[in-house]
Amino acid sequence: MFKRIRQSFATIAQNWSMTQKVHRLLALEIAGFFLAGALVVGLPVTYFLNWPSAILLGIPAGLVAAVFWFSRRAMSAAYSQIEGQPGAAAAVVQQLRGGWQVTPGVAVNKNQDLISRVVGKPGVILISEGPSSRVIPMLAAERKKTARWVPDVPIYEIQVGDESGQITLSKLQRSLNKLPRNLRGGEITDMRRRLEAVSAVGGGMPVPKGPMPSSARQVRRRRGA
Repeated sequence: MFKRIRQSFATIAQNWSMTQKVHRLLALEIAGFFLAGALVVGLPVTYFLNWPSAILLGIPAGLVAAVFWFSRRAMSAAYSQIEGQPGAAAAVVQQLRGGWQVTPGVAVNKNQDLISRVVGKPGVILISEGPSSRVIPMLAAERKKTARWVPDVPIYEIQVGDESGQITLSKLQRSLNKLPRNLRGGEITDMRRRLEAVSAVGGGMPVPKGPMPSSARQVRRRRGA
């Protein structure tokens, strides 16, 4: 038990150190959110009830606000650390919940521009990393190859980058969640089976590693483990 507690605190310390390198005023921000959360809940309770109740309710509210902001800042710092590395988009998708299956690097060129294939309820999503001028032909070729294996499945394309028409790494999750849910469980399983041969050709390029808390709930779980 004590070993798990030490590991949890070590993970939190690692995430804090990583985040503070990017957000120098992290401690002040966390303190501000704690104070704001505590006051928003505590002041009305003090007015309508009493101050002991305000303390009992205000402190947990402040902690929730502080943990929420820390998780947001930690995620932002994690994105900044892996942004620009080949396979960063695949690394982000692998952290998401919802049954996404990721195959990194199904297509890679000499400039390390790459296409990762994501399979989920919307269908097949091809995610590119690199300048539009170079990844558009790669996306077209990969779409054509994928369509031969799953001709009845919707195929979407998302370009990750800084150019016009592309999205930043931090907006990738939101873009995936906006896609329509076209397939059910059995259809997804069948699609994955048919794409196994394509995955073998893709090569399975490794993705960047590192701490990437995916939600405030995950950070809280680490605190209480």
